[in-house]
Amino acid sequence: MVALTSINEELEHSTGPKRFALRYLALATNNFSDDLKLGEGGFGCVYKGLLSREDSIVAVKKISQGSKQGKKEYMTEVKIISSLRHRNLVRLIGWCHDKTQFLLVYEFMPNGSLDSHLFHQKTVLKWDVRYNVAIGLASSLLYLHEECDQCVLHRDIKASNIMLDSGFNAKLGDFGLARLMDHEMVLKTTGLAGTLGYMAPEYASTGKASKESDVYSFGVVALEIACGKMATGKYDPESDLGLVEWVWGLHGKTQLLLGVDPMLNNEFKAEEVECLMMVGLWCSHPNRSLRPSIRQVIQALKFERMLPSLPTRMHVPMYFSGPDGPEISSSSATMTNTSIDLVR
Repeated sequence: MVALTSINEELEHSTGPKRFALRYLALATNNFSDDLKLGEGGFGCVYKGLLSREDSIVAVKKISQGSKQGKKEYMTEVKIISSLRHRNLVRLIGWCHDKTQFLLVYEFMPNGSLDSHLFHQKTVLKWDVRYNVAIGLASSLLYLHEECDQCVLHRDIKASNIMLDSGFNAKLGDFGLARLMDHEMVLKTTGLAGTLGYMAPEYASTGKASKESDVYSFGVVALEIACGKMATGKYDPESDLGLVEWVWGLHGKTQLLLGVDPMLNNEFKAEEVECLMMVGLWCSHPNRSLRPSIRQVIQALKFERMLPSLPTRMHVPMYFSGPDGPEISSSSATMTNTSIDLVR
């Protein structure tokens, strides 16, 4: 409670997000009507709302009452995202903490989340839109990793956390699992958090997050954008290969273009598709030290630098924790397709 009170005081004196009264947000969402529900997650629901005084449409995230993890993520999100400003981040407009109620107010994203277009046939995104989304997402990570006062590790980069504005520009959201790290630090022991399929192998093994583990997640999303396939799907009838392994196999046979989303109807720029898929593999390299920085990713996507020569076969290294932290095995968690946080 002391922590929440201090956060409230800090934010009320800041020039960023503002505090809203619960009754005002209830009015804006027609008392949190199911008809205005945009989505539902493990820790609460998101509603479309109209702020009458501001004359603006917003998205209101209402944390489930009794969800300790939801409240923890609320505090993290308010503390971290309230100080961030970037064109490719979802803007936090306001917040509300009223006794047992916790709510966050964001700018409304009329085109929903990236996954709804890639995997749920909301609309078929044209290639130029997809490539712009990839560059926009990379730009948001460059800001978080290199341009903030402290490095921000997002830890849950995935298609459902990438929102699309009215012009289909990418906006990274959901900072509930994010952590701050000094720029000179290489690894931060955070405990395991994230989503199956997007989690870097060394992070799943050791619980140590890094810029490179965020880059790995970006790489998986890049492959999803190009292929229109989910990270956790099975794409080889004779094995349990996930998306990264499947695309690596295509690379080994110099058949990358066979992996392109068929919904594009062959309407794409081949050099951009191959570039995005190779960048995706480079970012999701199993060896953390061989992944690019996000700045190198942007340079590659803009054809300002050469891509590396990647091996034709994907190898799987072993990871062990260093002396400054215990080893955390991914087997200690029940893995799902939703975000998890093993820090209790």
